[in-house]
Amino acid sequence: MQYNVKIDAFEGPLDLLLHLINHLEIDIYDIPVAEITEQYLIYIHTMKELQLDVASEFLVMAATLLEIKSKMLLPNHNQDGLDDDLALEMEQDPREELVERLIEYRKYKDVADDLKSLEQERGLMFTKPPSDLTEYAKDVEVEMKPELNVSLYDMLGALQKLLRRKRLQKPLLTKITRQEIPIEQRMKEIISDLRNTKGRIRFDDLFPIPHKEHIVVTFLAVLELMKLNEIVVEQENNFAEIFVEAKRSR
Repeated sequence: MQYNVKIDAFEGPLDLLLHLINHLEIDIYDIPVAEITEQYLIYIHTMKELQLDVASEFLVMAATLLEIKSKMLLPNHNQDGLDDDLALEMEQDPREELVERLIEYRKYKDVADDLKSLEQERGLMFTKPPSDLTEYAKDVEVEMKPELNVSLYDMLGALQKLLRRKRLQKPLLTKITRQEIPIEQRMKEIISDLRNTKGRIRFDDLFPIPHKEHIVVTFLAVLELMKLNEIVVEQENNFAEIFVEAKRSR
């Protein structure tokens, strides 16, 4: 049973020529027409013997190669007295048009190969159209806590400055009975003072009593209020004045 087989090994005659040029390691700008024509015809005859359909464009290219080969075999009949170099410049290389076509075709072929690679990479990716998730959304109002721009190191730095500015009073001729101040009590006093002020106050103003015990308790009370998110501590930039404000009740 006889059957015909058609393959797409070469997309056209220019593709076959590029294959031969690369295989034979030929300079595309200086094609040996005799050799490339012989190899091209061998491919054409082989395709026919295998009963492969040979497109007419392959036969046209074969005729073109034979024509170029015959032109290059003809002797040069230069005019008498005409310089050989000038005559060579005046005479057009019969391979020039074919070389230009091959170079242009190779550009498009390279671009096509790049696009093919991108297509293969994109084929490995799987996407899904966006889904409507509104039915899963819950109508819950989330309380946004203000982000404090003051760190613990900023607070410690402010305390160090405060201790340097305030002179701790130590009576020499009187005996002082030490009185402990609970942190919880100092926290309530700070919140009360801030709400009565109805605005923010300087960090230093939280320490009206220049005694070390009172300063330490007040500082720890401020840290605890920050942790409980009951006050807002702000600082416009590094090493600037620190301000404290009671959080507004909803």
